Amino acid sequence: MFEMPLDAWYVWIGLTIVSGTAVGMVSALPSAVPPDASGAARTVDSVAASEHAAVGKHPLSNAETARVGADSISLRGPGGTEHARFGYGPVVPVVRDNALRAALLGEPPERAFRTPDEFERAVQRARETEPQWQGTDRLLARRVRWEGTDVVLVG
Repeated sequence: MFEMPLDAWYVWIGLTIVSGTAVGMVSALPSAVPPDASGAARTVDSVAASEHAAVGKHPLSNAETARVGADSISLRGPGGTEHARFGYGPVVPVVRDNALRAALLGEPPERAFRTPDEFERAVQRARETEPQWQGTDRLLARRVRWEGTDVVLVG
């Protein structure tokens, strides 16, 4: 009663349109998985939540570039861009300052900076700097304390 005749021209045109739409939708899907920004943010949060000096490393295997701000991280890769906010913050994004980078990599702040005030000024400058995209393959977070300044460096 409700059978469709397969020799009718409108059935074949409808099937062609549906098939073309399905192929177009499948080819528009991304071929890669987006980077895991929430996993990177959890790594930073675990360091920030620690009561003691702590270090966290997170591989950024699906990300080509990363942008770290005082309150969030963004990762960009072949699968797209993903953003995540830090639960504990603000953190100190390490981009240009060589002394902060040395402290991030494990050098004691008293060796990287001449005075605690210089360290505190560098932290303030880093927090006020506009986040920039940088090529990277891992994220490093380190909690640093020196003479009343207690921060989480991220780079």
